[in-house]
Amino acid sequence: MSQIALPFAPLAGGPARIAVGEGNGSAVEALREPARWPFRTAVLIGPPRSGKSLFARWFEDSGAGTALDDADRAQEASVFHAWNRAQESGTPLLLTARPGWTVRLPDLASRLGGSLRLELTVPGDDLIADLIAAHAEQRRLVLGEGAATFLVPRIERSYAAVERVVAEIDRLSLERAVPATMSLWREAIDAVQGPEQGRLL
Repeated sequence: MSQIALPFAPLAGGPARIAVGEGNGSAVEALREPARWPFRTAVLIGPPRSGKSLFARWFEDSGAGTALDDADRAQEASVFHAWNRAQESGTPLLLTARPGWTVRLPDLASRLGGSLRLELTVPGDDLIADLIAAHAEQRRLVLGEGAATFLVPRIERSYAAVERVVAEIDRLSLERAVPATMSLWREAIDAVQGPEQGRLL
């Protein structure tokens, strides 16, 4: 499985890498070249647990520019001032927000309307497999052979679901002091998403 190397240094105490693939690859490519962003600003939209905050931290810590995470929860006047500072200083600005962000301040809405919009979309199978591996690595959880083959077709197509399933496998493995093999994978899927009801036996 190929991976796209990000142009950022790892965060102290954070994960060693970001899983990249269908669902976030286009956004990653755009983050490589902030000098090309219109008005030096990009708005990264994504659902919960999709990696928005991680991308923002990496972007800022790399020195590529400044980031305002959860801009949709900030006061619009603060976002407007951040946009103005980016124009005055020539420093790229990355904003992150959840889907459905509605800007009510007309001046801010017009300015963000001309900025680059990036979206983290539904993860594809390869990205889900890599996310499973990345979350397991972060937890130092050793998944048995064939984990991705078993889990990928059964797991909900969302970043949050992948994280919850891996966390549940880890919890069960630690609680019972047993290896993370198929019986735990199945139990974790059932606990997080409900019984499989005979699917994909």
